[in-house]
Amino acid sequence: MSSLISGESADIVEVPAVPSFREATKLWAKIGLLSFGGPAGQIALMHKELVEDRRWIGEQRFLHALNYCMLLPGPEAQQLAIYIGWLLHRTAGGLVAGILFVVPGALVMLTLSILYALYGDVPLVESLFFGVKAAVLAVVVEAVIRIGRRALKNRVMVAIALCAFLGIYVLSIPFPLIVLIAGLVGWAGNRVAPALFSGAAHGKNDAPDIKGAVDLMFERGQLAHARPTRWHAPRIIAIWLPIWLGPVLLLWALTGTNSVWTQIGGFFSLMAVVTFGGAYAVLAYVAQAAVESFGWLAPGEMVDGLGLAETTPGPLILVLQFVGFIAAFRHSGAIGPLFGGSLGALLTLWVTFTPCFFWIFLGAPYIEALRGNKALSAALGAITAAVVGVILNLALWFALHVIFHDVRKLGLGMNVPVPSSIDWRAALLSCAAMIAILRLKVGMLPTLAGSALAGVLLLAVSG
Repeated sequence: MSSLISGESADIVEVPAVPSFREATKLWAKIGLLSFGGPAGQIALMHKELVEDRRWIGEQRFLHALNYCMLLPGPEAQQLAIYIGWLLHRTAGGLVAGILFVVPGALVMLTLSILYALYGDVPLVESLFFGVKAAVLAVVVEAVIRIGRRALKNRVMVAIALCAFLGIYVLSIPFPLIVLIAGLVGWAGNRVAPALFSGAAHGKNDAPDIKGAVDLMFERGQLAHARPTRWHAPRIIAIWLPIWLGPVLLLWALTGTNSVWTQIGGFFSLMAVVTFGGAYAVLAYVAQAAVESFGWLAPGEMVDGLGLAETTPGPLILVLQFVGFIAAFRHSGAIGPLFGGSLGALLTLWVTFTPCFFWIFLGAPYIEALRGNKALSAALGAITAAVVGVILNLALWFALHVIFHDVRKLGLGMNVPVPSSIDWRAALLSCAAMIAILRLKVGMLPTLAGSALAGVLLLAVSG
């Protein structure tokens, strides 16, 4: 994996070797199979494999790439894999890294979606998902705490998070507008009070400068593809926009505006543009549209979908695949529910993850040229703080729909529970799952399994 070079002195300097395409493919497949635990776990896994163990990329360049991916809509962990794969082996490397990051989880998710659609109304299965919902609520609460500790470094960041929460929960301000405002606040704050905004983002640049193979390739002038050119942006747009939106337009032409295929393609293409902050941050909006606007799912089924996504490798945004499958399964028409649902899942995957390649291939050369830009880091810090507030809104949304049977809206859209509709069994399971994850530090998968089993036993005892 590395070579040893001896200088005039007795010192021996270890130089990381450039991986072959075959070596990189094997590692990306390994990461795709082991990428449990949400974005935090996935990023930690990539850091260990790529920075610590193999030194394919240096610490600072890894964090700089991650900062850019956090600014993008979509799953930041998969986009980080695409970015590093692109650095190492150009477009082919980015494609392999991004595809292998998603495929294992997508196959598992498709299998679970089929089982859910066919057997979800069986009492045993319903009991299992009753417990899973409680564990999912604990996982979301843990995500709020984890990201909050990382992002809310001072009172300004706390205030941004609080404003974002009130904006989306009380005033129903669209999530993309919240992200835009937060980014502008961070950019302006860097000019007025840079000490309050610098270093607030994930991966602040205070880690030791460990150079990797990519960094040495840059120094030797071997990464010409990572330098922006005059025709780079027009060429990427001309290639990737038709790849992304071509199938959606074709389905619209063949099936009409009101078909489930056109609705899935159009809606999730829009989600690919506005899903800043990953699955947690956008799930409340997706749930509202899928339940109230399109009528694809019942309210509790979105929580079931996230519970399935939590048990699979790959990005949590795979929960959208579950939504697409159920939507097409129930509105498949003459082609049959299973085949229709599978096509709906495939279409959802296409319009959700194809844009990730577009964002990286389009912007990565320019981001490489902006390494060390303090205004960009400050904007990222403010956006990350706002995402904490949005995820807090999601946690509250989950809690209301898991613990209470009836929820009503007040004012501009604020959800409040009906106290008499509380389900004590769900409340008990949720508290137990939170104690397991937050206090006892039990892993996510054991907590999900234990909550599912407890749900079966509790419902059997209580009738």
